Amino acid sequence: MEERRTHRWYDGPPRWLVEAPGHSASRLPWPSTILLGAVVLIGSTVAARVQTDERVPLDLVARLLLLAAVAVLLLRHRHPVVAAFGSSAAATVYLAAGYPYGPVFLAVAVGCFGAVVSGHRRAAWTAVGMVWLGHVLVTHPLHRWLPPGDDHAASWGQELGIAAWVVAIVAVAEFVRVRREQWAERRAEQEAAQRRRADEERLRMARELHDVLAHSISVINVQSSVGLALLDSDPEQARAALTAIRAAGRQALGEVRQVLDALRAPGDAPRAPAPGLDRLPELVDQAASAGLAVTVETDGARDAVPPATGLAAFRIVQEALTNVIRHSGSRTARVRIGYGPGRVRLRVDDDGPATGGDAGGGGNGLAGMRERAAALGGTIEAGPRADGGFRVLAELPLPPGAPQPPRSTRATGSAVPSEHEHEHEHEHEHEHEHEHERETA
Repeated sequence: MEERRTHRWYDGPPRWLVEAPGHSASRLPWPSTILLGAVVLIGSTVAARVQTDERVPLDLVARLLLLAAVAVLLLRHRHPVVAAFGSSAAATVYLAAGYPYGPVFLAVAVGCFGAVVSGHRRAAWTAVGMVWLGHVLVTHPLHRWLPPGDDHAASWGQELGIAAWVVAIVAVAEFVRVRREQWAERRAEQEAAQRRRADEERLRMARELHDVLAHSISVINVQSSVGLALLDSDPEQARAALTAIRAAGRQALGEVRQVLDALRAPGDAPRAPAPGLDRLPELVDQAASAGLAVTVETDGARDAVPPATGLAAFRIVQEALTNVIRHSGSRTARVRIGYGPGRVRLRVDDDGPATGGDAGGGGNGLAGMRERAAALGGTIEAGPRADGGFRVLAELPLPPGAPQPPRSTRATGSAVPSEHEHEHEHEHEHEHEHEHERETA
């Protein structure tokens, strides 16, 4: 309980002070009004004993006026304007009857305060001004005809003091109104920020699940087709396809469980590290099991990549290879990863042609890749090439001071290319070298 109270004060004022009075209009403020009535009646009785020679003693009518000035404040949440004018009118009649000065002004202050903080500033100023003007009329032009009989005109210094008291009441009410608006705006901003963080977290989870399931299901779909086609003619190959399906399903279940664990316990550290570029060989093997030969070229030092950038790069390559498996007629793909100063550059190419739709896919894959790159301040381009293939090109920022690439390495998928494919790879290797020279120039 103590921890909750401390957190509340750090978040700002209590909710009853921040919310507009209309939020609590369903219940009348009985406790505070009864307490105020007791203070007004007791204080006025004490003031009457002090002002015996100057004002009219309290009688039944005076006490009824005091009760009326307080009772109307029960409506200060539902009808703040009525409460302000009602308490001001009762106080004006009370003063015109010559009764003692005292806590009756407190009732006026509470009524006008409620009107100001609820947004009825003009009504509050008018009600307070009515009390002051009524007092001026009672103590100056009309004092000869109003009780007490031996009363004389009040000094203008007294009137200025009352005017200062009125202005102070309204100034305090205006200050509270402004602070309430600021607190309400701050609370609204905090709630909007919480909703925005929740939406971003849901979007992140959706991207993770999409990337994991789309890739694994694509591999499972290809392998199941192979298994059905070879079930009778080549049982051993069908068994290998079923083994690949089981491995892909097990890996997908593990990654989905990791995502769901993070969703159920957002405050706990993940049980397993997030995938990064060091797990690219797994993607190569999975693609090879689906019949796609993947060649990976790496330039630079991989240890300079932060975990968030590594995860985004891994998912972008995964989604690009998934699209090749699902939407391209090519059985080869080339992945080139370049680590440079301040950035990591990813390029995934296939030679097409597209089958059953665009090579890039028609779902949320490309949108998810763009969201991942944009979240890190990077860029991504995806589209068909002039020769009929498809290319995904992404650039992700790196922290300053990333080391220069010392050398190039090459890794090839477990599906061995043919001699013609080797020649094709060498042609593309020369193409990459020329393009790299043009970028350096």
